[in-house]
Amino acid sequence: MLKSLRYILFPFSVIYGSIVEIRNQLFDKKILRSAIFDFPLICVGNLAAGGTGKTPMVEYLVKMLGKKYIVATLSRGYKRKTKGFFIANEKTKASEIGDEPMQIHLKFPNITVAVAEERITGIPQVLNDKPETEIIILDDAFQHRQVNAGLNILLTDYNHLYTEDFLLPFGTLRDRKSSSKRAQIIVVTKCKNGLDENERKKIIDDIEPLPGQKVYFTKISYSNPYHLFSKKEIVLERSMDVYLVCGIANPKKITEVLRESILSFQIQQYKDHHDFHANDIKEIIEHFSEIKNSEKIILTTEKDAVKLLQFQNDLNDLPIYVLPMQHEFLFHEGEAFDKEIIMFINSFEKNSNELN
Repeated sequence: MLKSLRYILFPFSVIYGSIVEIRNQLFDKKILRSAIFDFPLICVGNLAAGGTGKTPMVEYLVKMLGKKYIVATLSRGYKRKTKGFFIANEKTKASEIGDEPMQIHLKFPNITVAVAEERITGIPQVLNDKPETEIIILDDAFQHRQVNAGLNILLTDYNHLYTEDFLLPFGTLRDRKSSSKRAQIIVVTKCKNGLDENERKKIIDDIEPLPGQKVYFTKISYSNPYHLFSKKEIVLERSMDVYLVCGIANPKKITEVLRESILSFQIQQYKDHHDFHANDIKEIIEHFSEIKNSEKIILTTEKDAVKLLQFQNDLNDLPIYVLPMQHEFLFHEGEAFDKEIIMFINSFEKNSNELN
């Protein structure tokens, strides 16, 4: 039945693809203009709808670049309850900027985290309000062609490569596969442990990168969980019972970790970017109390954690922990990736010196 329904949707994918192609052609032929900023703009994006690890990649870049440069992030702020341009401050809530920008804001309170529906207006506003900014990282802006970022990092999920996908609504692609040629760097994310050189070469052959277009591979790595409020870390033990609460696009990787680490877990899954309400919290507490094992914890994701913080009065005394995740580069190529980023930034410094 589901398969038949998908094929019914195929004509709509053709229509959608035609619209996307016309739009791309208008930009490629410069009938529609892309703004170019004489400033280091790094875009992190994907072709598909759904999670490919964009936020952890933004965090990776912030952590790496923040040691030397003054960094800002700019995103749309998906599902926030505010409009227009907004810069996070110490009183900001997830509802004002969105869960993923809030996650970045809490982890990196010393950087500028801004949101704006239109990046083309958001970029000048960041530079006006925070003139000391040296780099802006655009989160999920690959399809936002009104801005021509100097460096585009395109992510694709190893388990759902864009080369094997189709346009919406038949598939999950928001843009044509050929748009991948606009990226300078392609990162295959969420790779399995033990990915070997033969499969690496096969995937690169499928991607068919342009000369000079770099392809990297990462896997998801998890650190020890920390308490939502006290921040105290624990180690997952096999004897534990885990009640996993998550509202993310695909919890597959987390459940794989739990199967490897513990004997028993349950999952309470909500839709992606779920807004938690009092009834949800009541339900979570009730279900958790029914678990008989005395060694039990509630586990959640960093993205969900920023929305659960508002329920401290209800959850503070419970063993509720957050599982942090990050990208880990395979084939010892993390240093090469970092150098690509630094070379891009240095090119602006070189151009500036030549003009002077």
